[in-house]
Amino acid sequence: MLPQETIRRKRDGGALSAVEIEAFISSLAKDELSEGQIGAFAMAVWFRGMTRDETVALTLAMARSGDTLSWPGIDRPIADKHSTGGVGDNVSLMLAPIAAACGLAVPMISGRGLGHTGGTLDKLESIPGYNIMPDAALFRRTVNEAGCAIIGQTGVLAPADRRLYAVRDVTATVDSIPLITASILSKKLAAGLDSLVLDVKIGNGAFMTGSGEAETLARSLVEVANGAGVNTSALITDMNQPLADAAGNAVEIRNCLDFLASRKKGTRLETVVLAFAAEMLLQAGLVKTAADGEMLAGEALASGRAAEIFARMVRLLGGPADFVENPEKYLPRAPIERPVVASDDGWLAGCDARGIGMGVIDLGGGRRHPDDRIDHRVGFSGLLPLGTRVARGEPIAVIHAADEAGFERAAAVLRDAYRIDQVPPALPPVIAGRVAADLTD
Repeated sequence: MLPQETIRRKRDGGALSAVEIEAFISSLAKDELSEGQIGAFAMAVWFRGMTRDETVALTLAMARSGDTLSWPGIDRPIADKHSTGGVGDNVSLMLAPIAAACGLAVPMISGRGLGHTGGTLDKLESIPGYNIMPDAALFRRTVNEAGCAIIGQTGVLAPADRRLYAVRDVTATVDSIPLITASILSKKLAAGLDSLVLDVKIGNGAFMTGSGEAETLARSLVEVANGAGVNTSALITDMNQPLADAAGNAVEIRNCLDFLASRKKGTRLETVVLAFAAEMLLQAGLVKTAADGEMLAGEALASGRAAEIFARMVRLLGGPADFVENPEKYLPRAPIERPVVASDDGWLAGCDARGIGMGVIDLGGGRRHPDDRIDHRVGFSGLLPLGTRVARGEPIAVIHAADEAGFERAAAVLRDAYRIDQVPPALPPVIAGRVAADLTD
């Protein structure tokens, strides 16, 4: 079956059969397709979309393109969470150890930065020695002994998605619901999960900027995943500003450690992390209500158990044994760390979150091309949340830059990104909705 014929049929608006999709994805996984053919297929899907049956077929073909995992000997529910991507979204780093501390086993398959959004793997590579691509034996050992492991796609786990993911990043085809659905769920189906919770972002820093798009994606993900036998729900969360007060790689690892040390109480980030921990426990059947789940998760955080599990995971995957106790011995720092200040008195009332994400890329903290090397030192920290009252000359963020030119560009980005008003803003809730298996909010 010629791949160009499959591309042509989708380009012209035809519905592809499961056989056609399976053949195309099989060729992709075997490196039999050129980057041009992969990009053309992605663009055809972006313009023409896919039916539900096509999306299911694409997801299953990608999940079957490599090995699938099983978890013999682990008597806890196998659970995971995935985000559609945001700016300052480091939820996974804290959520996995919190969920593990509450009794779940969390084999988390994460990705690199995509478009303007940061990647969990890029952040973890800020930790010297951390092995994001362990073999199956080490992956299983880490999940068994630590309770969680955050790693990347190995060459044998959904390999078709790995190549398609990289091409989507540089061909403006990221924000396609069928491609997002298949990309996320193929990895999760291959990971042998019992349950899954999805974070579907909405807002100017998300791929789905409108509520209708976000809900459509959430329903697509929930329906396809549950149809494949994985108990799944989704929360729709606000991404009209960075979620954490840091955006970058090493800066977000520092933010993670602060969170695990209970130094981020009362933040939007805490609200989201505890909500997802509760949802994971609820979907896995370990609690009866979300309130019970939040209480259990809060106890795991406050007791220090989650931080201990994070430290164990880092050590088992090759990172420093004393990383959590002495992060500054290991995390790289940018040569320039300097604040940007408010240009006026008032309230921070609006934010271009996507612009901030692009600012991280311009500093060197993300990729313009799939083979670009990342500067893990750079980014933003101390980002003030919307609704904060500021005075002229007060810092609104700290820029971590490799050189003066990078600092000046990033400073311009931040000044343009924030709007200061003379009245307090009305802000949307950070949790905008929930989609469950019965397709009701």
